[in-house]
Amino acid sequence: MRRPLYLLGGWLAFGIGAVGIVLPLLPTVPFWILAAFCFSRSSPRLERWLVEHPRLGPHVRGWRERGAISRTGKRAAAVALIFSSILGFVALSLPWSLIPAACCAGAAAFVLSRPG
Repeated sequence: MRRPLYLLGGWLAFGIGAVGIVLPLLPTVPFWILAAFCFSRSSPRLERWLVEHPRLGPHVRGWRERGAISRTGKRAAAVALIFSSILGFVALSLPWSLIPAACCAGAAAFVLSRPG
């Protein structure tokens, strides 16, 4: 029963990550890392395909082996988080605008603390 759920979760995560290629604020790589995790529990063939893919695999392998995020990924995340914080300040009044800013600051601290 769990294997089909992991397979479905893997495909959903992969699809959301693919949509993130064209939507600037939707992350791509974290969803593909999640897809690899789900595929590892449901389909070794799909997991191997994702991990060995020439464009997608290095990001997934870097995370699995060292918990690493590439410099490009860190820059993209920082820009998206700054944009999201500014959007929160524009769209919400104080003190509510501090909530997205605090979440973005926490996420930025985590992303920037990872090896590159």
